[in-house]
Amino acid sequence: MTPELRAADRRSLVDTVVEQLRNQLAERAWRVGDRIPTEHELADRLGVGRNTVREAVRVLVHAGLLESRQGQGTFVRSTADPSAVLRGMKQANVRDVLELRIALETEAARLAATRRTRDDLRRLRAGLRALHQHGPQPEGAVQADDDIDFHLAVVAAAHNTALTEVYGYFSSSVREALVASLGQDGMPRLDLETHTALVDAIESGDPQAAETAARNLLMSPLRAVEALIPHDTDTRP
Repeated sequence: MTPELRAADRRSLVDTVVEQLRNQLAERAWRVGDRIPTEHELADRLGVGRNTVREAVRVLVHAGLLESRQGQGTFVRSTADPSAVLRGMKQANVRDVLELRIALETEAARLAATRRTRDDLRRLRAGLRALHQHGPQPEGAVQADDDIDFHLAVVAAAHNTALTEVYGYFSSSVREALVASLGQDGMPRLDLETHTALVDAIESGDPQAAETAARNLLMSPLRAVEALIPHDTDTRP
């Protein structure tokens, strides 16, 4: 069934067309892999010029939602709008971020234990040295940057392109949550022993030990965050 498209007004025509096409994609008007209508067809339905449609399509191609294939047309690549995902991530609280980190990083550690290379291990050991240089007192953004680099190295050692891309996209929210928690009353300091245990487990080649080490590393700050949340605002089932 061909989706209905409303005629665009004269206000910022390209933005209007982009928004309408985003909405159609979000509502699954076209499935992943479907070819969308031609520029001529979209221009007629929206009451705008083909140049306006062409520019709007380029915006969505750049955003990763559409894919142009020479001589074939434009196809749906994804119905999940990355910008909407990013906006949602910006609204996540520290507990949300930690829970997602546990899900991603325990699997990354498990894979890294069997796939890590010598270069991966060198990067992980260098990351540990950078964290040790900060000493016992947290240093806010500087320490957060080094900690994020360490965890990015763990994920990279899994050699899973999709996981690396997802975590990289997510890392800005991780950093914000980490900066917010460092030095906060009730929050544990960054534990160098658990970070070292994670690298040791990955180097040993034991997937279960690596997964457990990654979980242990993140459970301490998660428990601290949960202890700070009043029971009447805890929305978990």
